[in-house]
Amino acid sequence: METALYLLPVTLGDTPLSNVLPQYNSEIIAGIRHFIVEDVRSARRFLRKVDPQFDIDGSVFYELNKHTAPEVVAGYLKPLQGGKPMGVISEAGCPAVADPGADVVAIAQRKGLKVVPLVGPSSIILSVMASGFNGQSFAFNGYLPIKADERAKKLRQLEQRIYNEDQTQLFIETPYRNGKMLEDIMASCRPQTKLCIAANLTCEDEFVQTRTVKEWKGRVPDLSKIPCIFLLYK
Repeated sequence: METALYLLPVTLGDTPLSNVLPQYNSEIIAGIRHFIVEDVRSARRFLRKVDPQFDIDGSVFYELNKHTAPEVVAGYLKPLQGGKPMGVISEAGCPAVADPGADVVAIAQRKGLKVVPLVGPSSIILSVMASGFNGQSFAFNGYLPIKADERAKKLRQLEQRIYNEDQTQLFIETPYRNGKMLEDIMASCRPQTKLCIAANLTCEDEFVQTRTVKEWKGRVPDLSKIPCIFLLYK
């Protein structure tokens, strides 16, 4: 196989691989033994799911998360520079999108190494598709501030961009704080502003609904501990 840094998507939750990943991905994974991963245990589970006979013990895993020092990350690409294909695996979805894998991809690009993104589920794209919002112009804002006053200010800023720029605004929250996020959206945003909640995308209990903030009040589902992405639009 071609020597490259392969970006290997994983499922967004407990869903069959065949529902969201092409067979080609499995063929690529079969030829890789050096993996840069966000979490070693979840990466091992994913590889076993792809192939129960996968040679885990014969593979090398390099952990990359927010605690990994930049000088350590640069050294992870030595096998690739030596002619061996490498893979990047995130905790969920597509690596290097709202993910520390972007750091190693940036290094690979600077060094002129080939980077190959493989097809897989992205909660960002899937939620925009299902929301009914503007898919021509949208912005993913990651996590909003935790402090209540700073978060309220940020929500109002994002809402203003919706009306000024006709741009869909997306953001996420740690699952156990979803309830508080929704409370802050209800309190900070205009009644007519539309909110789409996309939860457990691609999973059996997937939930995607769009309503105005006014319509959501008193009808917000229990989303505690459920991976969600929130979208605002006019």
